[in-house]
Amino acid sequence: MFGDLFEEEYSTVSNNQYGKGKKLKTKALEPPAPREFTNLSGIRNQGGTCYLNSLLQTLHFTPEFREALFSLGPEELGLFEDKDKPDAKVRIIPLQLQRLFAQLLLLDQEAASTTDLTDSFGWTSNEEMRQHDVQELNRILFSALETSLVGTSGHDLINRLYHGTIVNQIVCKECKNVSERQEDFLDLTVAVKNVSGLEDALWNMYVEEEVFDCDNLYHCGTCDRLVQAAKEEKSKPDVNLKDLQSEEEIDHPLMILKAILLEENNLIPVDQLGQKLLKKIGISWNKKYRKQHGPLRKFLQLHSQIFLLSSDESTVRLLKNGSLQAESDFQRNDRQIFKMLPPESPGLNNGISCPHWFDINDSKVQPIREKDIEQQFQGKESAYMLFYRKSQLQRPPEARANPRYGVPCHLLNEMDAANIELQTKREECDSANNTFELHLHLGPQYHFFNGALHPVVSQTESMWDLTFDKRKTLGDLRQSIFQLLEFWEGDMVLSVAKLVPAGLHIYQTLGGDELTLCETEIADGEDIFVWNGVEVGGVHIQTGIDCEPLLLNVLHLDTSSEREKCCQVIESPHVFPANAEVGTVLTALAIPAGVIFINSAGCPGGEGWTAIPKEDMRKTFREQGLRNGSSILIQDSHDDNSLLTKEEKWVTSMNEIDWLHVKNLCQLESEEKQVKISATVNTMVFDIRIKAIKEFKLMKELADNSCLRPIDRHGKLLCPVPDSYTLKEAELKMGSSLGLCLGKAPSSSQLFLFFAMGSDVQPGTEMEIIVEETISVRDCLKLMLKKSGLQGDAWHLRKMDWCYEAGEPLCEEDATLKELLICSGDTLLLIEGQLPPPGFLKVPIWWYQLQGPSGHWESHQDQTNYTSSRGRVWRAASSQGASGNEPAQVSLLYLGDIEISEDATLAELKSQAMTLLPFLEFGVPSPAHLRAWTVERKLPGRLLRTDRQPLREYKLGRRIEICLEPLQKGENLGNHQVHIDPMMALKCQQEAHPQLCQCVRTVCHPADSSSLPSLCPLILLSSS
Repeated sequence: MFGDLFEEEYSTVSNNQYGKGKKLKTKALEPPAPREFTNLSGIRNQGGTCYLNSLLQTLHFTPEFREALFSLGPEELGLFEDKDKPDAKVRIIPLQLQRLFAQLLLLDQEAASTTDLTDSFGWTSNEEMRQHDVQELNRILFSALETSLVGTSGHDLINRLYHGTIVNQIVCKECKNVSERQEDFLDLTVAVKNVSGLEDALWNMYVEEEVFDCDNLYHCGTCDRLVQAAKEEKSKPDVNLKDLQSEEEIDHPLMILKAILLEENNLIPVDQLGQKLLKKIGISWNKKYRKQHGPLRKFLQLHSQIFLLSSDESTVRLLKNGSLQAESDFQRNDRQIFKMLPPESPGLNNGISCPHWFDINDSKVQPIREKDIEQQFQGKESAYMLFYRKSQLQRPPEARANPRYGVPCHLLNEMDAANIELQTKREECDSANNTFELHLHLGPQYHFFNGALHPVVSQTESMWDLTFDKRKTLGDLRQSIFQLLEFWEGDMVLSVAKLVPAGLHIYQTLGGDELTLCETEIADGEDIFVWNGVEVGGVHIQTGIDCEPLLLNVLHLDTSSEREKCCQVIESPHVFPANAEVGTVLTALAIPAGVIFINSAGCPGGEGWTAIPKEDMRKTFREQGLRNGSSILIQDSHDDNSLLTKEEKWVTSMNEIDWLHVKNLCQLESEEKQVKISATVNTMVFDIRIKAIKEFKLMKELADNSCLRPIDRHGKLLCPVPDSYTLKEAELKMGSSLGLCLGKAPSSSQLFLFFAMGSDVQPGTEMEIIVEETISVRDCLKLMLKKSGLQGDAWHLRKMDWCYEAGEPLCEEDATLKELLICSGDTLLLIEGQLPPPGFLKVPIWWYQLQGPSGHWESHQDQTNYTSSRGRVWRAASSQGASGNEPAQVSLLYLGDIEISEDATLAELKSQAMTLLPFLEFGVPSPAHLRAWTVERKLPGRLLRTDRQPLREYKLGRRIEICLEPLQKGENLGNHQVHIDPMMALKCQQEAHPQLCQCVRTVCHPADSSSLPSLCPLILLSSS
C-alpha cells in the first residue's frame, strides 16, 4: 500500500528507489502565494494525502523531533547532489523531511509541497490519490526512519522520543506472587465506544483491575493451583524520574507524588509514600516541602481532585481523572488542531503574547476558538489519533519566537535563496499581470496624407513600444513619455488611435490625469498618438468615430479610343471621412454630374448594385451603410454609353458588366488584340485563360506555356494569377483587364517578384523574376544581379514600401524570403553599397549652416565665407519681400557617409564626422562646437541631446541621416534644457512683420527667469 517505503537502501540510491512512479510535473505559471496573516504554512494535498499532511504537521510542531532530525548533518545523511553516485550513502527520506520542515518554518509560501517526499517513498500517482490509515502510516514512517538512520547518531531517534512500555501484572490473592510481562509500544490503542471520554477509556484499558474469580480463576505457578487473582496493565515511564529531576520539577511535589503512585500500582500507605519520596528525590517531605505545603496528609487532602484517601487516611490512591493530566493535541485524519504558545510557535511573530488554537486543514491555516473545537469533537465526529507532549518540557530561551533555531546552515542558506527567488518571481508575475504594452505613435514623425495619418519614414521608426503599469495614472504615463522623448517641446496630448485600412485615425483624447489607466479603459496593445492636440505637419486633424476614414473602391467607366467596342471599368481606391456626403465622390473624381451606384452585396461583379437617388446624395457614407472595402460605381450622366438609365428608369443591378478584358501580350500575331470574356466570381482562372487563347486562335502555341496577369489602372502588369484560383480568390473585379503573357504562373512554393536598381524607380521599369520562397536573401541578390547584368558584391536589397521608396534593408542575408514575409508581387530594390555589419549604422552626414541672402555661408566664428560645389545641396525655399532684413535660408550640404557602431555615443559620431575630407575646410575646433539634428523631409528635424548618450538609445533606425550645425561656442544640451528656434517652427509673414523674420535662437534652462519672459512675447507675436 505504501510502495517502497520500507525498502530504502541508504548505502546507494538507485533510479528505481528515488524516481519510481515519477509523475510528469508541469511548471506552475505563477509562484505560490505567500503566507497569510497567521504566518503559518500549510501543506498542499496531492489528491488523497490529507492523512499524510496531518502526520507531517504534527511531527513538525514537535520541537524535540524536528530539532533531533535537524541535528543530523550532511556528513551523516549525505547530499542530494551525490544521489546518483554509485558509492554514495545518501539517506533520502530524512533529507527530504529536513527540507520539508525547513520550508514549513522559513519559506514564505502559503503551502509546502510533499511531492519530493512522496517520490522518495517510491509512491506512484495512484498512491497519492488514495486515502490510507494515518496510524499505519505513522508506524511505517517511523520504521523507515529507523532503518534509514542506522549507523548515524540519530539511530535511536524514534525510540528515544516515542518509545514506551506496557507492564502486564497478575497478583495472586493467596501468595501475593506477581507475574509480570512487559511490551514495548510507540502508540496506544483504546476503545472509545460507550465511554464518556478519553480518560475513562485509558482508565478502563490500562489502570482498572481485572479480577479472576468464580469460573475464571487464575493458575498460580507458586501455589500450583487455580486461585483468585487481579490483573492490571500500566504504562512504565520510559525515563527514570531521577533522570528528569531539575530544580523546577522537584519544586512540584504534585507531579512527583503522582509518578510514585503510578509506579506503585496506584495504591500505597501514606507512610510508605513518604519513604518512596525520600528514596526518589533523596530528601524527605518535611525538609523539602513542609514549610511551603504543610504536612503530607494535609497536602493530599487539599488536592482531593487528584488523590483519594481512605476513611482512616492510612492509604492513598489516584482518582480516575487525576491519572491523566496532559495537554492533548487533537487530530483527525484530514486536519490538525494545535494550541500553541508564542515561544513554541515556529511561524508566529513576537507580536502575539497569548496562546492560540489553529486549525490546519491541508493548505489552509486559520485560527479557531476553543468553543468551536469542543463543538467539532462532540457527537459522532471525534479525533482519530492523538499526540501527547510532556507539559514539563521546556524550550531554551533562544528558541522562543525564533523559527531559525536549530535549522542547519545549508538549509538556512537554501531557504533564504528560495525566498529571494520567490519574491523576484512574485514581482515579475505582478508586473506581468498589471502591465500592458502601449504603441506610441509620435506626431512629429507623421503626416496627413490621403485622408489619414501616415508615418513620414516607416512604421517601425515612427512607433515606440512602451510597457507600463496599468495601475498608475494617466499623469504618470504622460510624465514617463516626457522623460522618454527628450526632444519633445510644447504641450503633449495623448489620444487613443487605431490603425484602419486607410491609415492611422485618432478616436478619443485622454483626459483626467488623476485617473488610473484601468479607469480610462485603455486596453493592452492600444495605439496612443502623441501630439499637440490640434495639428500634424501643419494640417488640422479631425478626430472621433464620426469622421473615421473609409477606404472605398471607386469604379468608373473609362472610354477608350475603341469605345464602340467596349467600355473599360477603372477601379481606384479613395479615402473619404465617414461623415462626408456621398456626393463628394463626384468632386474627388472631377466629374461635374453623375449617378452613384453602391454594391450592397460587397462584390463588384455580382448582383446587388443599387443607384443612390438624387435626394440621398447629401447623406453621409455611414448613413448609406458603406464601410471599408465597399465598392462604388460612378456613371457620368453625359455619357452616351451610360448604364445608369434605360427607358428612363433606374437600373438596380450590374448583370451587364459580368465580363473581363483579356489583351494579347504574347508578342504572337493574332487577329484580335483584345477580347471580352464573360465570367462569374466563381469562374476558374484556367477557364478564362483557355477561353482567351481560343478567341485569339493561339491554342497550339500557348496552351501549356502562358498565364494571365492583371493590368492596373496605370497599365502595369501585376503578378501572374494561378490557374487554380477562382476570380473571387484571385480578388479580380468584374470589368478588370488581364494580359495573356508567355510563361507559367509561379507555383504555390514560388514567388513572383519585381526588382529594380536604385531607389528612384519609375513605374513600369521594373524587372521580373520567379524564385523559390525558401531561397536566401544572399542567393536572391545574386540572381537579380546576374539578370540585371551587374557585377561586384557591393550591393544589398531593400524592399520598396507603400510610398514607392526604399524601405528597410534586408539585413539577414542567410534568412529565407518566406521568413522575412516577402510575398509575390513585392518589389525589391538593388541598392549599391554593402550593408554595415550587425550593430553598425551607415549615416549620411550633412552640413547645416544658415546661408545669407547672397547665397554665402554665414560663419558664427567670423571665418572666411565658404562656398562649395562638392556633393549636393538641399535648400529650403526663401520668402520673397524686402531685402533689408531678408532672413537666412536653411540649406544642407552633403559631406559624405560614415559607418559607426550603434553603441557609440553622439560625441563619437561628431568626432568621426569631423574626419570627412570636406569637413576639414570648415575649421570646427571640437565636437562640442557642433549641434546634431536628424534630417526629416530635407530639413533639420529632431534635435539630438546629451553627447554621452549611445546612438542606440535615440532609436534612429537604419535610414537615419544627420546634419551638423556649427556653433560659436561649445555646448552640451541636457534633458532639462530647451532649444527655441521660431524660424524652424513658424511660418513668418515677412510683409506683415519683417522685423520678426530674423532667426531667433537661444538655449536656456526652464528655471531661468531672465531669458524666457523676454522671448515669449516675440514668439507669440510671430505665431499670430
